[in-house]
Amino acid sequence: MLADSVSEDKKEFAETLPFGVVILNADKHVVWLNRFACSELYCSREQMLGASWNAAFPTILADEIAAEACDGSSPRQFKFGDQHFIAQITRYEGVEGGLLIVFQQMDRFEHLVKQMDSYKNLDVDLKAIFDISYDVIYVSDGQGITLRVSSASERLWGYKESELVGKSVYQLEKEGVYSPSITRLVLEKKEKISMTQTTKTGRRLMVVGVPIMDENGQIIRVVNASRDITEVSRLKNELTAMKQLSEGYRQELMNLRIKNDIDNQLIYRSEKMKRVILLAEKISKVDSTVLLFGESGVGKELIASLIHKWSERESGPFISVNCGGIPESVLEMELFGSLEATVNGHSGSFVTANGGTLFLDDIDQLPLSLQVKVYRAMQERKVSHAAGTAPLNLRVIASTSVDLEERVRKGLFRKDLYYLLNVVPMAIPPLRERREDVIPLILHFADRINKKYGISKKFNPRLLKTLQDYEWPGNARELQNIVERLLVTVDSEWIEIEHLPEYMDPNRSGQKLIQINRIVPLKEAVESLEKELLTLAQEKYGSTTKMAEALGVNQSTVSRKLQQYGK
Repeated sequence: MLADSVSEDKKEFAETLPFGVVILNADKHVVWLNRFACSELYCSREQMLGASWNAAFPTILADEIAAEACDGSSPRQFKFGDQHFIAQITRYEGVEGGLLIVFQQMDRFEHLVKQMDSYKNLDVDLKAIFDISYDVIYVSDGQGITLRVSSASERLWGYKESELVGKSVYQLEKEGVYSPSITRLVLEKKEKISMTQTTKTGRRLMVVGVPIMDENGQIIRVVNASRDITEVSRLKNELTAMKQLSEGYRQELMNLRIKNDIDNQLIYRSEKMKRVILLAEKISKVDSTVLLFGESGVGKELIASLIHKWSERESGPFISVNCGGIPESVLEMELFGSLEATVNGHSGSFVTANGGTLFLDDIDQLPLSLQVKVYRAMQERKVSHAAGTAPLNLRVIASTSVDLEERVRKGLFRKDLYYLLNVVPMAIPPLRERREDVIPLILHFADRINKKYGISKKFNPRLLKTLQDYEWPGNARELQNIVERLLVTVDSEWIEIEHLPEYMDPNRSGQKLIQINRIVPLKEAVESLEKELLTLAQEKYGSTTKMAEALGVNQSTVSRKLQQYGK
């Protein structure tokens, strides 16, 4: 088969790319094309493999392919159906006399041009990163077969990359190349592993092994970053750098596998948010009214704006009106206009949003008197104001952070309006129910703020774990504010746990304080509190001098109390 000339790992990688990839052999027959190319060219892979490109697509790049115009400097343009595309043709070394065609829709080209460069040169870039790194970076597949090893392996393990690639980590562990195999432990425990490893050459390495999962939770790669800790004096600084490197490398690999990160506005990894985005994409193709449910700060307006952006109404206006915190008379004018406003060119948001989308945020706070007018405007598809009647052609998306059905039962919200709005309900989960989204969001916000202010600050990996465990009552909005606060107020390059506000630090927020559940003698209560405080201070400071300073007592008092309680 022609497709066999392209390795499986390159096929798998090509399937994740957000642009078309076609590989031709010397006879200009199709050797391979990815899923994106099939979708844009309206063909199936089965019918195209082995087929003549010119016979299948005589109007697409025929002259350039026949002349093998692959100088790599001048992009080519072509039209297929009603879409305009831009393409690049280069030599493909994996097939004798082969050509590589990479193409994308013109309107997406600017967004993806940098990515296309990085994809085309991925092997070169990765090799350069691997070879200049002081760390040994070791990549295996989901079965433990070695895929890549940086050149530093020869210095630390005594084996060249060519002697390790293609071999099983189980076999190498049996041969004593390293012990234990971190990759084996990651595959067995299906979680991140950090521990010391001994090599055949007698060196000791600190290794962090990170599993990379697919959407089904199956491990497809294990990435190990190793640091020589034979010289213990540099251990602390090197461990910090290594963990950051591991997290950054894992994040980059994860980014390549996310297909629905549109315009860099949607940052998510959780299955819950994937389902929300899939539903948003689906309903964007129709004109049904949508009711978004979710706590404050979860991103309801962002989802509403993306539904509008992905819809056929994209060229029309997206008008957002917050129904809360505005006097009723002002809100009525904002929604429906007034005679004076109409004369001056503003007929209210219902009319202004014609041809587009009207987003009614916090719809639950809409006064009952205005609920009648909103219902009538939506039901009759027209709005009456002082200057006359205007027909309506718009889509309404509403949002609420409360139980709207409960407000209906209490008579605070009209039942008929509720059912008119609740055609397609969408619940956006709070951040605490999708904790796997927290770290990607932090890294996204940090990158954006670093670029905005021309700084380069990083989060300690232990701090990232602490932030992931936090409840985030203010959801993504609170998270973004905390990230910006830390980046602009902390002077050091690394942001640590102690920089957190006190209420976010579990070691300072009173989580271990004594809970009073029953009446006890006062002396017993005092002793319990003293024991607890001594334990906390001992864990944090270690020395009695620092403990005494923190507790506000003499060192002798601390020593006596520790002896009294057997600490």
